[in-house]
Amino acid sequence: MVAVIVALTLTKGRHHGPSFTGSGCVVRDGTVSIPLSTGQAANAATIAGVAAHRSMPARAVTIAYAAAIQESGLENLPYGDRDSVGIFQQRPSQGWGSRQQLLDPVYATSRFLEALARVPGYRHLPVYRAAQAVQHSADGYAYSQYAGTSAAMAAGFTGQLPRSVWCWYSGKVGRHARLAAAGRELTRAFGPLAVGRLGDPAAQVRVHALRSGWAVACWLVTHAGRFGIRTVSYDGYQWLAAHGQRGWTPIPAGPARSHAARAGAGRSANRPPAQRPVTRQLVTFG
Repeated sequence: MVAVIVALTLTKGRHHGPSFTGSGCVVRDGTVSIPLSTGQAANAATIAGVAAHRSMPARAVTIAYAAAIQESGLENLPYGDRDSVGIFQQRPSQGWGSRQQLLDPVYATSRFLEALARVPGYRHLPVYRAAQAVQHSADGYAYSQYAGTSAAMAAGFTGQLPRSVWCWYSGKVGRHARLAAAGRELTRAFGPLAVGRLGDPAAQVRVHALRSGWAVACWLVTHAGRFGIRTVSYDGYQWLAAHGQRGWTPIPAGPARSHAARAGAGRSANRPPAQRPVTRQLVTFG
């Protein structure tokens, strides 16, 4: 395994905020801002998606982030120490998979989480110990320096902290939108999802819980440059590529939204909020 000095500006304390020049992403929880490149954020969103597919908790995502930051700077590296490659710097010679497989973030993450799930009591171990139990690095304690940052990132990318992840892109996004390809890649990470067309050009993803919807929305925003996605909407908020630096903003009230709000209120107006059933949610993008 190779230890890489992280170029994320991942900090142990507060950060004054990201620069909105060029392209980039941020995870922000109100007091701390963690700037990421679009590639790092896309990998982080994919890790969260694979964990969701495997029904693994945010703690598993935290551990995976700590390992990936230490090993590769959360980049999908085509090189490393000896034959190590990919986000987790896994080695084909150690039985992790072929070089081509390990350069696929979905496959590499699946193998990492597979191994983590076999670590007894990993949810209750210190982050560095759980990561080391999977990675068997020369300096397992090195993972500990990223525990706090990884936990903050996990809260954002798993949907525990809604609207905390967004990106901005230099140049015009969406000239050649590839929504079908985005849907296919999304389901590779998250597993079976109901992805369908919604007019032209737009698509929708049906999810079953608020958190999973925000995790999907994070994935779409962090992959917007790759697939030409101009807008992502969920739970009354929208992200627009043209104004990406603004983050998530409320969707302006309109006839369609007002009608949906009235219909939803009518169905549950007589129920206390705590007793309202979890209904399917739609994430739309186009």
